[in-house]
Amino acid sequence: MSISGSELVIRALADEGIRLAFGIPGTHNIELYDALAASERVRPVLITDEQSAGFMADGAWRASGEMACLNLVPGAGLTHALSGIAEAFLDGVPMLVLGCGIRQDGGRAYQLHDVDQLAIARPITKAAVRSPSGPEIYRTIREACALARAGTPGPVMVEIPVDQYLFRHPAPPAFLPEPAAPPEPDSALVRQAAELLGDAGARPLLYLGLGAREGGPALVRLAEALGAPVATTISGKGVFPERHPLFLWNGYGRTAPPFARELAERATVTLAIGCRFSEVGTGSYSTEPRGPLVHVDVAPEAIGQNYPARIGIVADASLAIAALLGALGERRHPEWRAEVERAIATGRAGLDAERARREDSGRVAPERLFAEIAERFGPRTVYATDSGNGTFLAMEALRLEGPGRFLAPVDYSCMGYAVPAAIGAKLACPELPVVAAPGDGAFLMTGLELLTAASQSAPIATFVLRDHELAQIAQFQRTAFGRTVASRLPDYDVGSLAEAVGVEWVRLERDADLAEVVRYAWEVTAAGRPIVVDTAIDYEQPTYFTRGVVRANLERLPLKDRLRMVGRALGRRLRA
Repeated sequence: MSISGSELVIRALADEGIRLAFGIPGTHNIELYDALAASERVRPVLITDEQSAGFMADGAWRASGEMACLNLVPGAGLTHALSGIAEAFLDGVPMLVLGCGIRQDGGRAYQLHDVDQLAIARPITKAAVRSPSGPEIYRTIREACALARAGTPGPVMVEIPVDQYLFRHPAPPAFLPEPAAPPEPDSALVRQAAELLGDAGARPLLYLGLGAREGGPALVRLAEALGAPVATTISGKGVFPERHPLFLWNGYGRTAPPFARELAERATVTLAIGCRFSEVGTGSYSTEPRGPLVHVDVAPEAIGQNYPARIGIVADASLAIAALLGALGERRHPEWRAEVERAIATGRAGLDAERARREDSGRVAPERLFAEIAERFGPRTVYATDSGNGTFLAMEALRLEGPGRFLAPVDYSCMGYAVPAAIGAKLACPELPVVAAPGDGAFLMTGLELLTAASQSAPIATFVLRDHELAQIAQFQRTAFGRTVASRLPDYDVGSLAEAVGVEWVRLERDADLAEVVRYAWEVTAAGRPIVVDTAIDYEQPTYFTRGVVRANLERLPLKDRLRMVGRALGRRLRA
Protein backbone atom coordinates (compact mmCIF):
# COMPACT_ATOMS: atom_id res chain seq x y z
CA MET A 1 0.00 0.00 0.00
CA SER A 2 1.29 3.47 -0.86
CA ILE A 3 0.25 6.95 0.22
CA SER A 4 1.11 10.44 -1.01
CA GLY A 5 3.36 12.72 0.97
CA SER A 6 0.52 15.21 1.31
CA GLU A 7 -1.75 12.56 2.80
CA LEU A 8 0.99 11.62 5.26
CA VAL A 9 1.15 15.25 6.42
CA ILE A 10 -2.63 15.43 6.92
CA ARG A 11 -2.62 12.15 8.84
CA ALA A 12 0.15 13.41 11.13
CA LEU A 13 -1.62 16.73 11.77
CA ALA A 14 -4.91 15.01 12.53
CA ASP A 15 -3.27 12.51 14.87
CA GLU A 16 -1.62 15.43 16.69
CA GLY A 17 -4.99 17.11 17.20
CA ILE A 18 -4.04 20.06 14.99
CA ARG A 19 -7.30 21.47 13.63
CA LEU A 20 -6.14 24.76 12.11
CA ALA A 21 -3.53 25.32 9.37
CA PHE A 22 -2.88 28.98 8.53
CA GLY A 23 -1.19 30.00 5.30
CA ILE A 24 -1.29 30.87 1.60
CA PRO A 25 -0.96 28.18 -1.08
CA GLY A 26 1.81 28.44 -3.67
CA THR A 27 3.20 26.48 -6.54
CA HIS A 28 5.24 24.26 -4.25
CA ASN A 29 2.51 23.11 -1.86
CA ILE A 30 -0.62 22.83 -3.99
CA GLU A 31 -0.53 19.05 -3.44
CA LEU A 32 -0.80 19.67 0.28
CA TYR A 33 -3.75 22.00 -0.15
CA ASP A 34 -5.48 19.46 -2.39
CA ALA A 35 -5.14 16.91 0.41
CA LEU A 36 -6.42 19.45 2.94
CA ALA A 37 -9.58 19.86 0.87
CA ALA A 38 -10.39 16.22 1.56
CA SER A 39 -9.63 16.38 5.29
CA GLU A 40 -12.50 16.39 7.77
CA ARG A 41 -10.22 17.16 10.74
CA VAL A 42 -7.74 19.81 9.56
CA ARG A 43 -9.05 23.17 8.36
CA PRO A 44 -6.98 25.30 5.98
CA VAL A 45 -7.35 29.02 6.72
CA LEU A 46 -6.42 31.40 3.91
CA ILE A 47 -4.84 34.59 5.28
CA THR A 48 -3.72 37.85 3.69
CA ASP A 49 -0.08 37.85 4.88
CA GLU A 50 2.10 35.08 6.33
CA GLN A 51 3.14 37.35 9.21
CA SER A 52 -0.40 36.87 10.49
CA ALA A 53 -0.16 33.09 10.25
CA GLY A 54 2.16 32.98 13.25
CA PHE A 55 0.02 35.39 15.26
CA MET A 56 -3.11 33.35 14.51
CA ALA A 57 -1.48 30.09 15.56
CA ASP A 58 -0.18 31.89 18.66
CA GLY A 59 -3.64 33.17 19.60
CA ALA A 60 -5.21 29.77 18.96
CA TRP A 61 -2.88 28.05 21.44
CA ARG A 62 -3.02 30.72 24.13
CA ALA A 63 -6.81 30.69 24.11
CA SER A 64 -7.43 26.95 23.72
CA GLY A 65 -4.24 25.10 24.63
CA GLU A 66 -4.36 23.42 21.19
CA MET A 67 -1.38 23.71 18.88
CA ALA A 68 -1.87 25.04 15.35
CA CYS A 69 0.13 24.89 12.13
CA LEU A 70 1.63 27.32 9.62
CA ASN A 71 1.64 26.27 5.95
CA LEU A 72 4.43 28.20 4.24
CA VAL A 73 5.70 28.28 0.67
CA PRO A 74 9.49 28.34 0.34
CA GLY A 75 11.44 31.56 0.65
CA ALA A 76 9.10 34.53 0.91
CA GLY A 77 6.43 32.56 2.77
CA LEU A 78 8.91 31.84 5.53
CA THR A 79 10.53 35.26 5.64
CA HIS A 80 7.14 36.97 5.81
CA ALA A 81 6.20 34.69 8.72
CA LEU A 82 9.36 35.26 10.77
CA SER A 83 7.87 37.91 13.08
CA GLY A 84 5.02 35.66 14.20
CA ILE A 85 7.39 32.72 14.68
CA ALA A 86 9.83 34.82 16.71
CA GLU A 87 6.99 36.10 18.91
CA ALA A 88 6.03 32.52 19.70
CA PHE A 89 9.66 31.59 20.35
CA LEU A 90 10.29 34.34 22.90
CA ASP A 91 6.86 34.07 24.53
CA GLY A 92 6.92 30.27 24.90
CA VAL A 93 4.11 29.35 22.48
CA PRO A 94 4.17 25.97 20.68
CA MET A 95 3.40 25.79 16.96
CA LEU A 96 4.29 23.65 13.98
CA VAL A 97 5.95 25.64 11.21
CA LEU A 98 5.36 23.49 8.15
CA GLY A 99 7.67 24.87 5.48
CA CYS A 100 7.67 23.56 1.95
CA GLY A 101 11.12 23.08 0.42
CA ILE A 102 12.43 23.17 -3.11
CA ARG A 103 12.87 19.95 -5.05
CA GLN A 104 15.73 17.74 -3.94
CA ASP A 105 15.49 15.12 -6.73
CA GLY A 106 16.49 17.07 -9.84
CA GLY A 107 20.01 18.24 -9.14
CA ARG A 108 19.24 21.73 -10.46
CA ALA A 109 20.55 24.99 -9.01
CA TYR A 110 18.93 28.44 -8.80
CA GLN A 111 15.45 27.10 -8.19
CA LEU A 112 12.50 29.35 -7.46
CA HIS A 113 12.50 30.54 -3.81
CA ASP A 114 15.81 28.78 -3.15
CA VAL A 115 17.20 29.99 0.18
CA ASP A 116 18.54 28.09 3.18
CA GLN A 117 15.28 28.07 5.13
CA LEU A 118 16.54 25.94 7.99
CA ALA A 119 19.42 28.34 8.64
CA ILE A 120 16.97 31.25 8.68
CA ALA A 121 14.58 29.52 11.07
CA ARG A 122 17.02 27.97 13.56
CA PRO A 123 17.62 31.08 15.70
CA ILE A 124 13.87 31.52 16.35
CA THR A 125 12.70 27.92 16.71
CA LYS A 126 13.38 25.09 19.12
CA ALA A 127 14.51 23.07 16.10
CA ALA A 128 14.42 23.32 12.31
CA VAL A 129 14.64 20.00 10.44
CA ARG A 130 14.04 18.59 6.96
CA SER A 131 12.07 15.42 6.39
CA PRO A 132 14.78 12.98 5.22
CA SER A 133 12.47 11.08 2.86
CA GLY A 134 8.82 10.61 1.95
CA PRO A 135 8.25 7.62 4.25
CA GLU A 136 9.72 9.66 7.13
CA ILE A 137 7.24 12.57 6.82
CA TYR A 138 4.78 11.21 9.37
CA ARG A 139 7.40 10.40 12.00
CA THR A 140 9.22 13.72 11.50
CA ILE A 141 6.07 15.77 12.06
CA ARG A 142 4.98 13.78 15.11
CA GLU A 143 8.43 14.17 16.70
CA ALA A 144 8.45 17.90 15.90
CA CYS A 145 5.09 18.41 17.60
CA ALA A 146 6.24 16.53 20.69
CA LEU A 147 9.31 18.77 20.87
CA ALA A 148 7.22 21.92 20.40
CA ARG A 149 5.12 21.03 23.46
CA ALA A 150 7.95 19.74 25.68
CA GLY A 151 9.61 21.82 28.39
CA THR A 152 9.28 25.50 27.60
CA PRO A 153 6.94 25.36 24.58
CA GLY A 154 7.95 26.93 21.29
CA PRO A 155 7.81 26.69 17.50
CA VAL A 156 9.44 23.85 15.60
CA MET A 157 9.96 23.95 11.83
CA VAL A 158 9.71 20.96 9.51
CA GLU A 159 10.72 21.49 5.88
CA ILE A 160 9.20 19.03 3.41
CA PRO A 161 10.70 19.18 -0.09
CA VAL A 162 8.12 19.50 -2.83
CA ASP A 163 9.08 16.18 -4.41
CA GLN A 164 8.07 14.41 -1.19
CA TYR A 165 4.59 15.92 -1.59
CA LEU A 166 4.38 14.97 -5.26
CA PHE A 167 5.16 11.26 -5.07
CA ARG A 168 3.64 8.28 -3.34
CA HIS A 169 5.50 6.39 -0.65
CA PRO A 170 5.15 3.11 1.21
CA ALA A 171 2.75 3.53 4.11
CA PRO A 172 4.89 3.96 7.23
CA PRO A 173 4.46 1.76 10.29
CA ALA A 174 2.39 3.12 13.15
CA PHE A 175 4.36 5.57 15.25
CA LEU A 176 3.47 7.34 18.45
CA PRO A 177 6.19 9.59 19.88
CA GLU A 178 7.07 8.96 23.48
CA PRO A 179 5.90 12.11 25.26
CA ALA A 180 8.63 13.71 27.33
CA ALA A 181 7.84 13.18 30.98
CA PRO A 182 7.52 16.55 32.72
CA PRO A 183 10.43 17.04 35.11
CA GLU A 184 9.55 16.31 38.71
CA PRO A 185 10.87 18.54 41.49
CA ASP A 186 13.80 17.43 43.60
CA SER A 187 12.28 16.45 46.95
CA ALA A 188 15.23 17.77 48.96
CA LEU A 189 14.98 21.18 47.29
CA VAL A 190 11.23 21.23 47.86
CA ARG A 191 11.78 20.59 51.58
CA GLN A 192 14.33 23.42 51.73
CA ALA A 193 11.91 25.75 49.95
CA ALA A 194 9.09 24.79 52.31
CA GLU A 195 11.31 25.51 55.33
CA LEU A 196 12.21 28.93 53.93
CA LEU A 197 8.67 29.85 52.89
CA GLY A 198 6.98 28.32 55.92
CA ASP A 199 9.24 29.87 58.54
CA ALA A 200 7.18 31.53 61.26
CA GLY A 201 8.62 34.97 60.52
CA ALA A 202 8.46 34.72 56.73
CA ARG A 203 6.31 37.06 54.65
CA PRO A 204 6.22 35.39 51.22
CA LEU A 205 5.49 37.02 47.86
CA LEU A 206 4.25 34.82 45.01
CA TYR A 207 5.22 35.79 41.43
CA LEU A 208 3.72 33.81 38.56
CA GLY A 209 4.38 33.58 34.82
CA LEU A 210 2.70 31.87 31.89
CA GLY A 211 4.47 28.65 32.86
CA ALA A 212 2.09 28.40 35.83
CA ARG A 213 -1.03 28.41 33.62
CA GLU A 214 -1.96 24.83 34.56
CA GLY A 215 -1.72 25.53 38.30
CA GLY A 216 -5.47 25.86 38.77
CA PRO A 217 -7.03 25.44 42.23
CA ALA A 218 -3.77 24.09 43.67
CA LEU A 219 -2.14 27.43 42.92
CA VAL A 220 -4.87 29.23 44.85
CA ARG A 221 -4.40 26.84 47.78
CA LEU A 222 -0.66 27.51 47.75
CA ALA A 223 -1.18 31.28 47.84
CA GLU A 224 -3.66 30.94 50.68
CA ALA A 225 -1.36 28.63 52.62
CA LEU A 226 1.46 31.16 52.31
CA GLY A 227 -0.85 34.13 52.86
CA ALA A 228 1.11 35.68 50.01
CA PRO A 229 0.26 38.61 47.75
CA VAL A 230 0.20 37.26 44.19
CA ALA A 231 1.70 39.19 41.30
CA THR A 232 1.97 37.91 37.74
CA THR A 233 3.97 38.70 34.65
CA ILE A 234 2.17 40.27 31.69
CA SER A 235 2.04 36.94 29.84
CA GLY A 236 0.89 35.30 33.05
CA LYS A 237 -2.12 37.57 33.48
CA GLY A 238 -5.07 35.42 34.51
CA VAL A 239 -3.13 32.37 35.73
CA PHE A 240 -4.30 33.41 39.21
CA PRO A 241 -7.91 34.62 39.61
CA GLU A 242 -7.66 38.41 39.73
CA ARG A 243 -10.68 38.99 41.95
CA HIS A 244 -9.19 36.83 44.69
CA PRO A 245 -8.37 38.98 47.74
CA LEU A 246 -4.68 37.97 47.51
CA PHE A 247 -4.22 39.11 43.91
CA LEU A 248 -1.90 42.11 43.89
CA TRP A 249 -1.06 43.30 40.35
CA ASN A 250 0.53 42.29 37.06
CA GLY A 251 4.01 43.07 38.35
CA TYR A 252 5.01 44.44 41.73
CA GLY A 253 7.99 46.75 41.21
CA ARG A 254 8.32 50.19 39.66
CA THR A 255 5.58 49.48 37.11
CA ALA A 256 2.91 48.83 39.77
CA PRO A 257 0.81 51.43 41.64
CA PRO A 258 2.13 52.68 45.00
CA PHE A 259 0.00 50.38 47.17
CA ALA A 260 1.28 47.30 45.32
CA ARG A 261 4.91 48.41 45.50
CA GLU A 262 4.66 49.22 49.20
CA LEU A 263 3.07 45.89 50.06
CA ALA A 264 5.63 43.94 48.02
CA GLU A 265 8.45 45.73 49.83
CA ARG A 266 7.22 44.23 53.12
CA ALA A 267 7.80 40.70 51.79
CA THR A 268 10.86 38.83 53.03
CA VAL A 269 11.01 35.93 50.52
CA THR A 270 9.90 35.50 46.89
CA LEU A 271 8.52 32.35 45.29
CA ALA A 272 8.59 32.67 41.48
CA ILE A 273 6.92 29.98 39.37
CA GLY A 274 6.94 29.65 35.58
CA CYS A 275 8.61 32.96 34.79
CA ARG A 276 11.99 34.13 33.48
CA PHE A 277 12.24 37.71 34.84
CA SER A 278 12.42 39.03 31.29
CA GLU A 279 12.94 42.70 30.43
CA VAL A 280 9.35 43.53 29.52
CA GLY A 281 7.81 41.37 32.24
CA THR A 282 9.89 43.11 34.90
CA GLY A 283 9.46 46.63 33.51
CA SER A 284 13.05 46.94 32.29
CA TYR A 285 14.36 44.84 35.20
CA SER A 286 12.81 47.12 37.80
CA THR A 287 10.91 44.24 39.46
CA GLU A 288 13.47 42.55 41.66
CA PRO A 289 12.84 39.63 44.02
CA ARG A 290 12.15 40.55 47.63
CA GLY A 291 14.48 38.70 49.98
CA PRO A 292 15.87 35.28 49.00
CA LEU A 293 14.40 33.86 45.77
CA VAL A 294 12.90 30.40 45.32
CA HIS A 295 12.68 30.01 41.55
CA VAL A 296 10.68 27.20 39.91
CA ASP A 297 10.79 26.74 36.14
CA VAL A 298 10.76 23.89 33.65
CA ALA A 299 13.81 25.38 31.86
CA PRO A 300 17.09 24.99 33.79
CA GLU A 301 18.66 27.92 31.95
CA ALA A 302 15.99 30.33 33.22
CA ILE A 303 16.78 29.78 36.90
CA GLY A 304 19.20 32.34 38.24
CA GLN A 305 19.70 33.90 34.80
CA ASN A 306 18.78 37.47 35.77
CA TYR A 307 18.48 37.23 39.55
CA PRO A 308 20.33 34.75 41.78
CA ALA A 309 18.13 32.05 43.27
CA ARG A 310 18.65 30.82 46.82
CA ILE A 311 16.81 27.65 45.79
CA GLY A 312 16.31 26.71 42.13
CA ILE A 313 13.83 23.95 41.31
CA VAL A 314 13.73 22.61 37.76
CA ALA A 315 10.26 21.14 37.41
CA ASP A 316 6.88 21.25 35.78
CA ALA A 317 4.96 23.99 37.57
CA SER A 318 1.94 21.85 38.48
CA LEU A 319 4.12 19.12 39.98
CA ALA A 320 6.15 21.68 41.93
CA ILE A 321 3.02 23.37 43.30
CA ALA A 322 1.63 20.05 44.50
CA ALA A 323 4.96 19.12 46.09
CA LEU A 324 5.27 22.46 47.87
CA LEU A 325 1.74 22.16 49.25
CA GLY A 326 2.57 18.73 50.61
CA ALA A 327 5.85 19.87 52.15
CA LEU A 328 4.31 22.96 53.77
CA GLY A 329 1.80 20.84 55.65
CA GLU A 330 -0.12 22.88 58.18
CA ARG A 331 2.29 25.80 58.27
CA ARG A 332 0.36 29.00 57.67
CA HIS A 333 0.87 32.78 57.87
CA PRO A 334 -2.52 34.07 59.08
CA GLU A 335 -1.24 37.44 60.27
CA TRP A 336 0.63 38.12 57.03
CA ARG A 337 -2.40 37.05 55.00
CA ALA A 338 -4.68 39.38 56.96
CA GLU A 339 -2.24 42.26 56.47
CA VAL A 340 -1.97 41.51 52.75
CA GLU A 341 -5.71 41.30 52.18
CA ARG A 342 -6.35 44.57 54.04
CA ALA A 343 -3.65 46.40 52.09
CA ILE A 344 -4.89 45.09 48.73
CA ALA A 345 -8.53 45.90 49.49
CA THR A 346 -7.62 49.43 50.61
CA GLY A 347 -5.32 49.97 47.64
CA ARG A 348 -7.89 48.73 45.12
CA ALA A 349 -10.58 50.94 46.63
CA GLY A 350 -8.26 53.92 46.35
CA LEU A 351 -7.57 53.17 42.68
CA ASP A 352 -11.28 52.83 41.93
CA ALA A 353 -12.00 56.13 43.65
CA GLU A 354 -9.17 57.84 41.75
CA ARG A 355 -10.51 56.55 38.43
CA ALA A 356 -14.04 57.63 39.29
CA ARG A 357 -12.79 61.18 39.93
CA ARG A 358 -11.18 61.40 36.52
CA GLU A 359 -12.70 64.26 34.55
CA ASP A 360 -14.36 63.66 31.21
CA SER A 361 -11.80 64.67 28.57
CA GLY A 362 -14.22 64.53 25.68
CA ARG A 363 -12.61 61.29 24.50
CA VAL A 364 -12.84 57.70 25.72
CA ALA A 365 -11.16 56.85 29.03
CA PRO A 366 -9.34 53.49 28.68
CA GLU A 367 -10.38 52.12 32.08
CA ARG A 368 -14.02 52.93 31.37
CA LEU A 369 -13.80 51.35 27.92
CA PHE A 370 -12.43 48.06 29.23
CA ALA A 371 -14.83 48.06 32.17
CA GLU A 372 -17.78 48.41 29.79
CA ILE A 373 -16.44 45.71 27.46
CA ALA A 374 -15.90 43.34 30.38
CA GLU A 375 -19.42 43.98 31.70
CA ARG A 376 -21.14 43.50 28.34
CA PHE A 377 -19.06 40.67 26.81
CA GLY A 378 -18.74 38.71 30.06
CA PRO A 379 -16.05 36.97 32.14
CA ARG A 380 -15.20 34.33 29.51
CA THR A 381 -14.07 36.94 26.99
CA VAL A 382 -10.65 36.55 25.34
CA TYR A 383 -8.74 39.82 24.83
CA ALA A 384 -6.00 40.25 22.23
CA THR A 385 -3.89 43.38 22.62
CA ASP A 386 -1.01 44.83 20.66
CA SER A 387 2.51 46.03 21.24
CA GLY A 388 2.58 49.23 23.29
CA ASN A 389 -0.01 51.16 25.23
CA GLY A 390 -2.95 48.89 24.40
CA THR A 391 -1.38 45.96 26.22
CA PHE A 392 -0.53 47.95 29.34
CA LEU A 393 -3.90 49.74 29.47
CA ALA A 394 -5.83 46.49 29.16
CA MET A 395 -3.51 44.76 31.63
CA GLU A 396 -4.13 47.41 34.27
CA ALA A 397 -7.87 47.83 33.66
CA LEU A 398 -9.03 44.22 33.31
CA ARG A 399 -9.55 41.73 36.14
CA LEU A 400 -9.44 38.24 34.65
CA GLU A 401 -10.43 34.99 36.31
CA GLY A 402 -8.47 32.40 34.36
CA PRO A 403 -5.60 31.75 31.93
CA GLY A 404 -6.01 31.96 28.18
CA ARG A 405 -8.01 35.18 28.40
CA PHE A 406 -5.19 37.70 27.77
CA LEU A 407 -3.22 37.41 24.54
CA ALA A 408 -0.42 39.93 24.20
CA PRO A 409 2.93 40.16 22.40
CA VAL A 410 5.38 40.54 25.25
CA ASP A 411 9.03 39.54 24.94
CA TYR A 412 9.24 40.02 21.16
CA SER A 413 6.58 42.77 21.35
CA CYS A 414 5.66 42.69 17.69
CA MET A 415 3.20 45.27 16.36
CA GLY A 416 0.29 43.90 14.37
CA TYR A 417 -0.39 41.00 16.76
CA ALA A 418 -3.90 41.77 18.06
CA VAL A 419 -6.22 41.30 15.08
CA PRO A 420 -4.76 38.02 13.75
CA ALA A 421 -4.29 36.62 17.28
CA ALA A 422 -7.96 37.37 17.99
CA ILE A 423 -8.98 35.58 14.79
CA GLY A 424 -6.90 32.54 15.73
CA ALA A 425 -8.46 32.51 19.20
CA LYS A 426 -11.98 32.75 17.79
CA LEU A 427 -11.43 29.95 15.28
CA ALA A 428 -10.00 27.74 18.03
CA CYS A 429 -12.69 28.70 20.58
CA PRO A 430 -15.83 29.67 18.62
CA GLU A 431 -17.93 29.54 21.79
CA LEU A 432 -15.98 32.37 23.47
CA PRO A 433 -16.40 36.12 22.88
CA VAL A 434 -13.17 37.59 21.49
CA VAL A 435 -12.14 41.26 21.56
CA ALA A 436 -9.09 42.74 19.78
CA ALA A 437 -7.62 46.07 20.93
CA PRO A 438 -4.95 47.22 18.45
CA GLY A 439 -3.58 50.73 18.42
CA ASP A 440 -4.11 52.67 15.22
CA GLY A 441 -0.48 52.13 14.21
CA ALA A 442 -0.65 48.36 14.77
CA PHE A 443 -3.99 48.21 12.93
CA LEU A 444 -2.27 49.53 9.80
CA MET A 445 0.02 46.48 9.82
CA THR A 446 -2.47 43.61 9.94
CA GLY A 447 -5.94 45.18 9.93
CA LEU A 448 -6.63 43.70 6.50
CA GLU A 449 -6.91 40.32 8.23
CA LEU A 450 -10.46 41.43 9.03
CA LEU A 451 -11.09 40.10 5.54
CA THR A 452 -10.06 36.71 6.94
CA ALA A 453 -12.37 37.21 9.92
CA ALA A 454 -15.29 37.90 7.59
CA SER A 455 -14.53 35.08 5.15
CA GLN A 456 -13.91 32.52 7.90
CA SER A 457 -16.97 33.55 9.97
CA ALA A 458 -14.85 34.64 12.94
CA PRO A 459 -17.00 37.28 14.68
CA ILE A 460 -14.46 39.27 16.65
CA ALA A 461 -14.98 42.81 17.98
CA THR A 462 -12.01 45.03 17.09
CA PHE A 463 -11.71 48.25 19.07
CA VAL A 464 -9.12 50.35 17.21
CA LEU A 465 -7.58 52.61 19.86
CA ARG A 466 -7.08 55.82 17.87
CA ASP A 467 -4.96 58.71 19.05
CA HIS A 468 -3.29 59.32 15.66
CA GLU A 469 0.20 58.53 16.91
CA LEU A 470 2.42 55.68 18.08
CA ALA A 471 1.30 56.37 21.61
CA GLN A 472 3.86 54.72 23.83
CA ILE A 473 6.82 55.81 21.72
CA ALA A 474 5.43 59.35 21.57
CA GLN A 475 5.11 59.36 25.39
CA PHE A 476 8.70 58.19 25.74
CA GLN A 477 9.84 60.87 23.28
CA ARG A 478 8.02 63.66 25.09
CA THR A 479 9.51 62.58 28.40
CA ALA A 480 13.09 62.13 27.15
CA PHE A 481 13.30 64.79 24.44
CA GLY A 482 10.48 67.24 25.00
CA ARG A 483 9.19 66.59 21.47
CA THR A 484 8.07 63.80 19.16
CA VAL A 485 9.76 62.61 15.97
CA ALA A 486 8.18 60.38 13.26
CA SER A 487 5.59 59.05 15.70
CA ARG A 488 2.60 61.05 14.42
CA LEU A 489 0.47 58.88 12.12
CA PRO A 490 -0.99 60.12 8.85
CA ASP A 491 -4.76 60.21 9.17
CA TYR A 492 -6.79 57.40 7.64
CA ASP A 493 -10.43 56.33 7.58
CA VAL A 494 -11.05 53.24 9.69
CA GLY A 495 -14.60 52.97 8.43
CA SER A 496 -13.56 52.89 4.77
CA LEU A 497 -11.06 50.11 5.49
CA ALA A 498 -13.71 48.12 7.33
CA GLU A 499 -16.23 48.57 4.53
CA ALA A 500 -13.63 47.57 1.94
CA VAL A 501 -13.26 44.13 3.56
CA GLY A 502 -16.95 43.67 4.23
CA VAL A 503 -16.97 44.33 7.97
CA GLU A 504 -19.41 46.53 9.85
CA TRP A 505 -18.07 49.46 11.80
CA VAL A 506 -19.16 52.13 14.25
CA ARG A 507 -17.50 55.16 15.79
CA LEU A 508 -17.00 55.63 19.55
CA GLU A 509 -16.01 59.21 20.39
CA ARG A 510 -16.75 59.82 24.08
CA ASP A 511 -17.53 58.14 27.38
CA ALA A 512 -21.21 59.05 27.16
CA ASP A 513 -21.59 56.70 24.17
CA LEU A 514 -19.79 53.73 25.72
CA ALA A 515 -22.78 51.67 26.85
CA GLU A 516 -24.68 52.05 23.57
CA VAL A 517 -21.72 51.36 21.25
CA VAL A 518 -20.31 48.44 23.25
CA ARG A 519 -23.79 46.90 23.44
CA TYR A 520 -24.12 47.20 19.66
CA ALA A 521 -20.70 45.61 19.11
CA TRP A 522 -21.71 42.72 21.34
CA GLU A 523 -24.99 42.25 19.46
CA VAL A 524 -23.22 42.18 16.08
CA THR A 525 -20.67 39.58 17.19
CA ALA A 526 -23.36 37.53 18.95
CA ALA A 527 -25.16 37.43 15.61
CA GLY A 528 -22.02 35.94 14.04
CA ARG A 529 -20.49 38.98 12.31
CA PRO A 530 -17.19 40.80 13.02
CA ILE A 531 -17.25 44.50 13.78
CA VAL A 532 -14.76 47.36 14.03
CA VAL A 533 -15.14 50.16 16.57
CA ASP A 534 -13.20 53.33 15.72
CA THR A 535 -12.41 54.41 19.30
CA ALA A 536 -11.20 57.92 20.12
CA ILE A 537 -9.01 56.81 23.03
CA ASP A 538 -7.67 59.21 25.65
CA TYR A 539 -4.01 58.41 26.29
CA GLU A 540 -3.35 61.57 28.31
CA GLN A 541 -2.79 59.61 31.53
CA PRO A 542 0.28 57.34 31.16
CA THR A 543 -0.02 53.82 32.52
CA TYR A 544 1.77 52.78 35.69
CA PHE A 545 3.84 50.51 33.47
CA THR A 546 5.02 53.31 31.18
CA ARG A 547 5.82 55.66 34.04
CA GLY A 548 7.72 52.92 35.86
CA VAL A 549 9.82 51.97 32.84
CA VAL A 550 10.75 55.61 32.17
CA ARG A 551 11.81 56.13 35.80
CA ALA A 552 13.73 52.87 35.96
CA ASN A 553 15.73 53.58 32.81
CA LEU A 554 16.38 57.20 33.72
CA GLU A 555 17.65 56.34 37.20
CA ARG A 556 19.94 53.69 35.75
CA LEU A 557 21.88 56.30 33.77
CA PRO A 558 25.03 57.95 35.17
CA LEU A 559 24.18 61.20 36.94
CA LYS A 560 25.71 63.48 34.31
CA ASP A 561 23.74 61.81 31.50
CA ARG A 562 20.59 61.88 33.58
CA LEU A 563 20.96 65.63 34.19
CA ARG A 564 21.75 66.21 30.52
CA MET A 565 18.63 64.40 29.33
CA VAL A 566 16.31 66.04 31.89
CA GLY A 567 17.77 69.47 31.08
CA ARG A 568 17.32 68.94 27.36
CA ALA A 569 13.66 67.93 27.75
CA LEU A 570 12.87 70.82 30.10
CA GLY A 571 14.62 73.33 27.87
CA ARG A 572 12.64 72.25 24.82
CA ARG A 573 9.37 72.43 26.73
CA LEU A 574 10.14 75.97 27.88
CA ARG A 575 10.96 77.05 24.34
CA ALA A 576 7.87 75.43 22.87
